[in-house]
Amino acid sequence: MSALVVLPGCAVSRGQSTVGQYVDDTAITTAVKARFVEAKSVDATAISVETLNGTVMLSGFAKNATERSSAESLARAVNGVKEVRNEIVVRM
Repeated sequence: MSALVVLPGCAVSRGQSTVGQYVDDTAITTAVKARFVEAKSVDATAISVETLNGTVMLSGFAKNATERSSAESLARAVNGVKEVRNEIVVRM
């Protein structure tokens, strides 16, 4: 006689993300935020970072166009980033 054991899988309720994707996205977000803190050209407190499936979404406010483009460049340089959507608004 043999027994069949079925164990429930582990899932993350973030759309279709797997646990691995969720961890990767969290690591990317953390790395982008860390680069913002290290960079003197970007106000890390004024820019929000969200990551989903390797796509980074930047939002918030920049003092000028240079800060906006610097934030995007810093985000693109992070390992694992597939795409950057820059929704940062320049305050006039």
